[in-house]
Amino acid sequence: MPNVLSSDSARPVEARMVEIVFPDHTNHLGTLFGGQALAWMDKAAFIVASRYARRTVVTARSERIDFHVAVPQGALVELLARITATGRSSMQVEVEMHTEDLLTGDHRLATRGGFTMVALDSHGQPTPIRPLDDPAPAPGP
Repeated sequence: MPNVLSSDSARPVEARMVEIVFPDHTNHLGTLFGGQALAWMDKAAFIVASRYARRTVVTARSERIDFHVAVPQGALVELLARITATGRSSMQVEVEMHTEDLLTGDHRLATRGGFTMVALDSHGQPTPIRPLDDPAPAPGP
């Protein structure tokens, strides 16, 4: 299993969250509305980036969102967000959303996408973060 915590154990590089698909999350076909899936994926990316940077973060870009299978009403969705690379102030986050049928246990990849998150200082400007392969603490405020 990959190391999900950085060396100082206060900067996770993975985050998970679980949601259930209720009727107000679905489209006219009774499956998860794509916009809701994107919102949950962006939220997962925000959580892992915020925890890693220990700064305010914003979404700069979403890219290549692939929808693999429809997610029916009543299904669980589990999101896994993982920081895959860092720049000076940015983080590349891959998010996978898996669907699970509560009655059968069937578990499948539903959606996968990438997000670029940017750390901001107290003035709303991009601010440096620790590189992914650097165990030293991030720069102070």
